[in-house]
Amino acid sequence: MDLALLRTFVTVHRAGSFTRAAALLGLSQPAVTSQIRTLERQLGRPLFLRQARGVTPTTIGDELAHKAAPHLDALVEITETGLDDESSLRTLHLAGPPEFTAERALPALTELTGEDGQGYALRASFGNAEETLEGLAAGHHDLAISTARPRGALLTASTLCDEEHVLVAAPSWAGQIGSGEALKTVRAVKRAPAFENVPVIEVHESLPFVSRYWASVFDSRPAAPGAVVVPDLRAVLACAAAGAGLAVLPRYLCAAALERGDVVALHEPTVPPLRTYFLVVRTGTLAMPHIARAHEWLLRAAADWC
Repeated sequence: MDLALLRTFVTVHRAGSFTRAAALLGLSQPAVTSQIRTLERQLGRPLFLRQARGVTPTTIGDELAHKAAPHLDALVEITETGLDDESSLRTLHLAGPPEFTAERALPALTELTGEDGQGYALRASFGNAEETLEGLAAGHHDLAISTARPRGALLTASTLCDEEHVLVAAPSWAGQIGSGEALKTVRAVKRAPAFENVPVIEVHESLPFVSRYWASVFDSRPAAPGAVVVPDLRAVLACAAAGAGLAVLPRYLCAAALERGDVVALHEPTVPPLRTYFLVVRTGTLAMPHIARAHEWLLRAAADWC
């Protein structure tokens, strides 16, 4: 049986689409369709059921993928690593949101680049969930950190950690709004009147962090528009500390500023809003030692981040 046909078959099985598989393989869609039909003729059985959107594997298709995929992944590993000495430099390509990747993931992974790192080199790319997952699916990255769990069989996600969101502002704003017991009553009435006239600092005009916090904690929408909009949470923190207004930030990012008193928590809900991060790989690539080791390393490190 032609290995090229099997490789195309496994890619279609994981991608769930001839079109997506063609893009991953660098082939035209008719070429992928032709190869699958050739394989089906050789086996005498249909491997996929064609649907309006993509394809679904038959029972025979699932069985063949289960048997063939591990061996094809092993061959890809041999091809990519070559027959050089095991100590040869391997490059790991990581993608994720800029703040979390810079503050959490990269410091953890840089431990793998030292003398005990078995020759790791790191390359990082920043982007939102859609961009990083698309890049991972296309083969541009080895690992992706995402706030969205991918669908389909092409990508495999593991829960990495949850981040707690905190409503913060400079101490001067807390003095104007009130604090302590006065703020605790806000949660009970499901509204945030004390905050309605405070300017908002955000990463986007849609106010994603503040809107999510308001919906979760106050069961309402924020009234104030964005006074400062800057696409980096670290800049949001700096503006909040400078007194530009309130912001909703991950606790890990503002913990030091809270401890120093640069900003204060305006509200402490009983159940704080959380956002989940996922560590995502292309299905089958954990057979590659350098990806598997980095994947395991990040999961272990994340146990201390929650």
